[in-house]
Amino acid sequence: MKMKELYIQLFSPHGLIRYENPEIGRDRDTGGQVKYVLELLDHLSKHPQIRKVDLFTRRISDKRVSSSYESELELINEKARIVRIPCGGHTYHPKESLWEYLDEFVDNTIRFIERQDDFPDAVHGHYADGNYLAGQISEVFGIPFIATGHSLGRNKQNILLNQGLSQEKINEKFCMERRIEVEENVLHDADLVIVSTQHEIDQQYGLYKNREAGRFLVIPPGVNSELFYPFYRADMPGFKMTIEQEQALYRVNSDIERFLFNPAKPLILSIGRADKRKNFETIIQSFGQDKELQAMANLAIFAGVRKDITRMPEDEQDTLTNLLLLLDKYDLYGKMAIPKKNDPVLDVPEIYRVAARRKGAFVNATPGENFGLTIVESAACGLPVVASPTGGPKEIIENCDNGLLVDVENPRAIADALKKIIADQAFWEKCSGNGVLATSQLYSWEAHCNKYVETIEALLSGRTTQTRKFSNRTAFGKKLMKAKQFIISDLDGTLVEGNQTDGLIELKQWLLEHKDEVVFGIASGRNREITKEAFEKYDLPKPDILICSAGSEIYYTDKFIPDKGWESHIDYKWKRKELERELAKFPGIRLQEPAAQWPFKLSYYVNPDFAEDDFANLHKFLDDRRLRAKIMLTENKYLDLLPFRAGKGNAVRYLSSKWKVPLQHIITAGNSGNDIDMLTGRTKAIVVANYSPEMEVLRNNKFIYFTRNNLSKGVLEGINFHYS
Repeated sequence: MKMKELYIQLFSPHGLIRYENPEIGRDRDTGGQVKYVLELLDHLSKHPQIRKVDLFTRRISDKRVSSSYESELELINEKARIVRIPCGGHTYHPKESLWEYLDEFVDNTIRFIERQDDFPDAVHGHYADGNYLAGQISEVFGIPFIATGHSLGRNKQNILLNQGLSQEKINEKFCMERRIEVEENVLHDADLVIVSTQHEIDQQYGLYKNREAGRFLVIPPGVNSELFYPFYRADMPGFKMTIEQEQALYRVNSDIERFLFNPAKPLILSIGRADKRKNFETIIQSFGQDKELQAMANLAIFAGVRKDITRMPEDEQDTLTNLLLLLDKYDLYGKMAIPKKNDPVLDVPEIYRVAARRKGAFVNATPGENFGLTIVESAACGLPVVASPTGGPKEIIENCDNGLLVDVENPRAIADALKKIIADQAFWEKCSGNGVLATSQLYSWEAHCNKYVETIEALLSGRTTQTRKFSNRTAFGKKLMKAKQFIISDLDGTLVEGNQTDGLIELKQWLLEHKDEVVFGIASGRNREITKEAFEKYDLPKPDILICSAGSEIYYTDKFIPDKGWESHIDYKWKRKELERELAKFPGIRLQEPAAQWPFKLSYYVNPDFAEDDFANLHKFLDDRRLRAKIMLTENKYLDLLPFRAGKGNAVRYLSSKWKVPLQHIITAGNSGNDIDMLTGRTKAIVVANYSPEMEVLRNNKFIYFTRNNLSKGVLEGINFHYS
């Protein structure tokens, strides 16, 4: 049987991602993870079972960065694209400041999928923010959710605490609580968590409460063998470098040699972002404190990309300043190179090969790194490695047998290992050859993608012993996108009233007969909990949409899945605590019971003598204090304050926009004044015969049908009038 061809969506939202000339190392958000997702995108597109793969990131229009990040689509090849989704304005922001905009990203992604009319078979998130997005899209479409953490919040938090930062400062700078909460949820929800090493499972995810719920699969990333090939290949008969490679080699040699008195000596190399965790300082200390090592070799540190250190983020400034101060402290002028930039596609492979031709060594001094892609890259180029005896580096070097494992926080240990590799030519040749052979066998993108696709296909087909988590998801998105008509009705006084349920059975039967083309929703002043009670009491039709708390909450299906995009939308300038504090001073109203309150709804009782002037004074009272809210008075008894963007009518318009359903294809039904904003607008509306007097103002509206029947019987009468 022919296997299904798959459409995969990858998510990495921070934005500085492009296929042509990626700015790897530009800042802390553009490190190895960007390289990983770009190479995964490229190699998945070459797999015969993949029909399409898209990488979703944030769209940016900012003079501080290239205009290439503005285009909505970047075509990589006939099967691969980078899709840029707008959210949180246009300017570039570090990923820690994007959390509050991710629900907007989800909504805009749904709209993009609607326009394309092509649904993914699986989604794959990268980093905590990308995993949040992928999890939301998975819920909407009921498809497998794959997650890759890359680095984890609890581990980073522990490192920062050990460095002396307070918990409050860490959370303020990195949104750490939100990140860790998402990472815990990912372990519970993801169908598959792809990791690079067993160490990542044991040590990194071992810090999480939901670790046992995680379904892990170890698939190490590969290296691009077209770029990272052995240093000696240039000497092979028939080999020819491209002009771009020749230029890169010339650039690399020039950038390194201009720092050095004797560039022919073996070259000790380290590459990474300007990040304290990369531990470049210890490498310089090991070299600076050992005169014998200085006599044997030169040192080159490629610490990201820099132009003007004073204009870089504070943590990168500190790291680079420390490197330059150490160079001066140990008087390493002429012995140490610290070039300002490198092209990650063309220059970096040549940097490894330059060091290998000079019989040098590569140092990865990051303690406890999850994987260590630079170790695999250097091994593929034939350059021996010194790295940490913990984490991913330990597994890689044990697999490849291409170097030495030492305490990378001990300068003496690093220096001794480097001298052994450089001085012992036979040992150098052994490490070099082993690295080239092992990477070709163990760390290839082709092998990675084969296992990746095989696993997804097993999930989709059910050929797995594990419970498929995605099969329990509602997949409500496709129905909402494809529906011919939305029908959204008020509950109390419209569908039912007390024990009266006239026409409810007939309405349920009509909705059942039209379930493939009609989305049914209920809009109520009740909050989620008492709306659930109504479903149990009245045996209401099964809903696709629920608008609760007078339009301050939107849920999907009878599982009450929240629309987090709506929550983010109405949260704008909503100051609930300030409103409650100030309204305690306003006469004639008293706070309702806690059960009536909700995060986006503040509810009061009003005194019997509460008059029109009091209502006007309330508006002025809040306006004087610059507090914005939508104020609703029902039956001159109940006062609700909602975010000014909330309300049943706004909720209906939001749903229309989100699911691309024209307002003319939405039928709304109500009976009282708090339904008016839902019934007006361009929807087709129904007012049931048992309506409140304030509804008379709608009598001449040509889009509104006043029924002869009460309650559900009237709703069905109105549906038959409007439905076509």
